[in-house]
Amino acid sequence: MFKPSIFFGVASLTIYSSLAVPTVSFAQETENKIEELVITSNRIPTPLRQIATSISVLNAEQIQLKGYSSLVDVLRTLPGISVSNSGGAGMLTSLQIRGESGFRTLFMIDGIKVSDPTGTQVGAQVQYLLAGNHIERVEVLRGPQGFSYGADAGGVVNIFTRRTDQGYQGDVTLEVGEYGTQKIDGHLSAGNDSGDVFFSFADMQTDGFNSRTDDVIERDKDGYENTTLHFRAGWNASERIRLEFVAHDTDAEAEFDRCGFPAINDCVSNFEQTNTRLSLNYSGERFTHHIAFANTDVDRENIAAGSTSFSTAGEINRIEYLGHYQVSGSANLVYGLDFEEEAIVSGSGDDLDRDQRAVYIEYQDELVENLFFTVGARHDDNDDFGTHLSYRFSGAYVQDLASGSILKYRATYGNGFRAPSLSELAYNNGPFAYPPASDTQLKEETSQGYDIGIEFYGANDLHLELVYFDQDIEDEIFFDLASFSGYLQASGTSESKGVELSIDYPLNPKWSLSANLTLNETETPDGDSRIRKPEKLANLGVQFTSGSQKLKILASVRLAGDSENEIFGIGRVKLDDYEVFDISANYRLNDNIKLFGRIENITDEDYEEVTGFNSAGSSVYLGATFTF
Repeated sequence: MFKPSIFFGVASLTIYSSLAVPTVSFAQETENKIEELVITSNRIPTPLRQIATSISVLNAEQIQLKGYSSLVDVLRTLPGISVSNSGGAGMLTSLQIRGESGFRTLFMIDGIKVSDPTGTQVGAQVQYLLAGNHIERVEVLRGPQGFSYGADAGGVVNIFTRRTDQGYQGDVTLEVGEYGTQKIDGHLSAGNDSGDVFFSFADMQTDGFNSRTDDVIERDKDGYENTTLHFRAGWNASERIRLEFVAHDTDAEAEFDRCGFPAINDCVSNFEQTNTRLSLNYSGERFTHHIAFANTDVDRENIAAGSTSFSTAGEINRIEYLGHYQVSGSANLVYGLDFEEEAIVSGSGDDLDRDQRAVYIEYQDELVENLFFTVGARHDDNDDFGTHLSYRFSGAYVQDLASGSILKYRATYGNGFRAPSLSELAYNNGPFAYPPASDTQLKEETSQGYDIGIEFYGANDLHLELVYFDQDIEDEIFFDLASFSGYLQASGTSESKGVELSIDYPLNPKWSLSANLTLNETETPDGDSRIRKPEKLANLGVQFTSGSQKLKILASVRLAGDSENEIFGIGRVKLDDYEVFDISANYRLNDNIKLFGRIENITDEDYEEVTGFNSAGSSVYLGATFTF
């Protein structure tokens, strides 16, 4: 598939943290949320006090209490995030941040980029990402400010698994529920001064439900199976040198309807993705260096009535380097480079590949007391679409109030570009395209965006956040839903702008409140709203914790409104507004056993996130976690 290179197939790398310094402990509590360390914004551990970008954080306790099997369902409770699911667990799903297409969001697990090169666009297959006790923390960078991860990173979801520095820990979780759902997952982690190791597994099976609204005759269930394995091992060769290996494997199968010619409902999609990464980290007094070699290998196959109807394979190989130099007590220089080979092979044997090289640098400093800023640039060189220069600027000012509370004012600006994917190019040059798409010479998209925010950190742990954002894409590539001719390119600007309002408030030791509201106005060059991008999103959660800390209950509601879809042969249609109520609870029986349960969609709301596809009705799930 590839021309000769130094990758030799498997090895892969972790910048454990492209992520940053691997000795950071997220379990460490801070007296004030504003002092919490995050990595994703600046690529090095940085207190929230100094960060100007929009960052959302979920810890292990929050993820476990929400209880959802799919990580997407956990993430959709955060501000600015919407989800479009086509018919249940394992079905095609898109996660959008601030009204942008799902493929613009980069997903990482322990430094591994889980992007799929065989997709229509290169992005994560988020419907296959499972939540569970193996996750220590998730950081979400909202908006196109992740330039150091790639010029096309319109948002970053960074997932960190558990880490044990001394001794060992582990657990096994069993869960059963509606639609014949069964899930078993667990993890084991151990460590000492010489190194650490982590392993997790998850196996989920569900019979599913009838995914399509137009299937009124067969009404067959569309099931889903997923087995995911994750492994991480690190060796501390010395006080300054660490070697780490990470591997992630997902093997999934989903049943779906309406495939083949003529269309039938006996359809199966098989997906397997294996990611590996090997990294070397050096931490000096003022310098740190991370070098990584990474490989992604994907195989996909669609089967209609027992025969292969479509298949493709893809691979991404990367070399990454990340450096950090502490210029002074407050000033830091972060810099790096990456080289990527990407290739796909279709079932007919046609193959496409290309290379892209990039170098970036960012300067971070405290100009005067409590005034923090960053300025950075990235230079990309794509084989097919030439060179591009991207920038990011950010600034934050922290005001300490007499009451012990804190106000933070912040602003960011960033831009980037996205080259047409190999699949987009292949389709327009293939046998199924016709004018106007076959006559369209696709070129790269360019993007830019900014946000302005204010945050309040109260002495009583009250946190308020208000953000205005505005993001534009020039020459956006889209599929021709009017005539199905292929991929076209908009001549003009596609815009997404709006407001995010969030509140986290511990009312007292037993009760706490969290809520967020997103008002998002999107517009294409034709003046239409972007499809499947709700203008109104809201989440409200009320949590109860017993005095003994053994019982925790979370009641939540999710609302979405003012969204449109586009259907071939019909045009624009409105999606109904909806409200979904969930409740989850867990009870720690003793030090080793925790019982949990949840009811999703308590009111049995009938709604569609994608026109023509059903959503799950009222569903009950029960389980137990055994810890050792």
